[in-house]
Amino acid sequence: MAAGRALILGLLIGLCFAFRCSATLWDTNALLVVNVSKDSTRKIPESLFGVFFEEINHAGAGGLWAELVSNRGFEAGGHHSPSIIDPWSIIGSDSLIKVSTEASSCFKTNPVALRMEVACDNDCPVGGVGIYNPGYWGMNIEKGKTYNLVLYIRSMGSVNVSVSLTDSIGMQTLATTNIIKTDVSNWTKIETKLEAKESNTNARLQLKTDKKGVIWFDQVSLMPTDTYKGHGFRNDLFKMVADLKPGFIRFPGGCFVEGEYLRNAFRWKETIGAWEERPGHFGDVWFYWTDDGLGHYEFFQLAEDLGAAPIWVFNNGISHQESVDPSVITPFVQEALDGIEFARGDANSTWGSIRAAMGHPAPFDLKYVAIGNEDCGKPYYRENYLKFYAAIRKAYPDIQMISNCDGSSKQLDHPADMYDFHIYSDARTVFSMANTFDRTSRVGPKAFVSEYAVTGNDAGLGSLLASLAEAGFLIGLEKNSDIVEMASYAPLFVNTNDKRWKPDAIVFDSSQSYGTPSYWMQHFFKYSNGATILNSTLMTNSSSSLEASAIVFQDPVDKKNYLRVKVVNFGSSTVNLKIVVVGLDPNLLDTSASKTVLSSTDVRDENSFANPQKIIPVTTMLEKAGDNIDVVLLPHSLTCFDVLTKSDITEVTTTTDDKSYVSSM
Repeated sequence: MAAGRALILGLLIGLCFAFRCSATLWDTNALLVVNVSKDSTRKIPESLFGVFFEEINHAGAGGLWAELVSNRGFEAGGHHSPSIIDPWSIIGSDSLIKVSTEASSCFKTNPVALRMEVACDNDCPVGGVGIYNPGYWGMNIEKGKTYNLVLYIRSMGSVNVSVSLTDSIGMQTLATTNIIKTDVSNWTKIETKLEAKESNTNARLQLKTDKKGVIWFDQVSLMPTDTYKGHGFRNDLFKMVADLKPGFIRFPGGCFVEGEYLRNAFRWKETIGAWEERPGHFGDVWFYWTDDGLGHYEFFQLAEDLGAAPIWVFNNGISHQESVDPSVITPFVQEALDGIEFARGDANSTWGSIRAAMGHPAPFDLKYVAIGNEDCGKPYYRENYLKFYAAIRKAYPDIQMISNCDGSSKQLDHPADMYDFHIYSDARTVFSMANTFDRTSRVGPKAFVSEYAVTGNDAGLGSLLASLAEAGFLIGLEKNSDIVEMASYAPLFVNTNDKRWKPDAIVFDSSQSYGTPSYWMQHFFKYSNGATILNSTLMTNSSSSLEASAIVFQDPVDKKNYLRVKVVNFGSSTVNLKIVVVGLDPNLLDTSASKTVLSSTDVRDENSFANPQKIIPVTTMLEKAGDNIDVVLLPHSLTCFDVLTKSDITEVTTTTDDKSYVSSM
């Protein structure tokens, strides 16, 4: 084989000199040799490319989690009174209605309730007075759809409350019903449905009465009945994630897990059980309240619905400002063990029984946990990490544990199954990092690139330039997937009304959504999970502007096998590329192929609500394919070529000798 490799290298050099015969051609041409022989293939991990969900930018509260009421328990100011009731507001003048908060709820874990005192009676305005909630920058109400309303009410007298969905100023009624009760002296749960007769993307929920007296409200919830599988996920946003075919989902953060202070960290035990009893918490890193309807259970359900492996990131006693001393870290270790038992324990276990009672008797398929987030350099991380590691390894020997310390350039000084690697930078830097893991030791824990993205001026709100740099980086990860186990873009979601971080993969408001170029870029890699990577050699004098890889995969829809070549042209010039496939009988390749391109007229172009498909993949057919293809790469583009194969070519190829190399060339 050594002689064969030397011969092919010499042949490539000869072709290189042949190209140099024309200065013009050399400026614009490149050669990619794809080797399909058995000794040049390797399986890619089943979960190489996935997604990372963090509660940031109202990704869950007001986003993927379909709850329409914001601050449903009136506790956004904390579990004390007076509390902040925003965005709830009154309907009517201050002389006719007064609202305040009291610690009088029937729920001990979230004691605040709203007290509404109505001063008018027969002299109330038409329709009465009351309160309204606009949701998260307007509720999207659709004609013909049904919405589940749940609320808790109490009053010393009888009540007659009009419940309605209206436009943003209360003039147009979209749906309405009445709550008429003679005895609600004790807290009473009301459940009803509202069917929309009209549509409005900026609607609100109103609770009104024209009867004098005092009414207390608490835990007011409004959910569409058509969430994904009834699991509470907004359909359009769920579909956009599912379309990426993620191999895993990392959750719930990110900095959201840590909190600026531990009192505001995501503590999983407070996010399970009945939604009415979840206390909620203020996310002091991203500065908004979450009712934690999207909690520990729902994240595992989301992973299952996506068909993605769950990766739970848990708090390890570290916030942005605090680090728990190793002498008192035991409660945090036990909390992590309990969280794993909740997911994996049988229905008779202490925490598994709670999961079963919530509707999922069978265990969730949890195989990965991350011990903290970006905490490696913080006090006590390593000391405490070892305590978590030892306890989890003893209780769950098969669980893969992820360290926050980077092992890409030097070996870790502690045991781990994977190490976390994050990269946020400008486009040129991210593109240049395609070969980062070329130099990483093949011995030891593997890399989990759980957060990557181009940021800053190059990224804007999601530019083509950013997506191309990221694609080049992912090609490098794909080619190094013997040492890189997983990778995910960050952040996944942004509500356009609350951009705490930019750019993001998916942009949405109450009623619509679109993918940025970085979202569409990830579609080029969604069939890489579990595929076969082929050895490929790229020759060009513009090596700094091109990155390429080749895989063989089976399309899950048509069940056919394809050879896919992906190429990023990060430069500003058109490139004429020759793709040569060696080590394979040419008759096994179809003579036609598809070409899919992500590009635009300006590298700074972005998608928007006004033009959501300005930059999306465009597929056309190539008339001539086979083992020798001449193609044109547009400036600033990501292109993939899919050639149908007449079988799984990785199973019928043989070790290539010198003659087959030469004849193929």
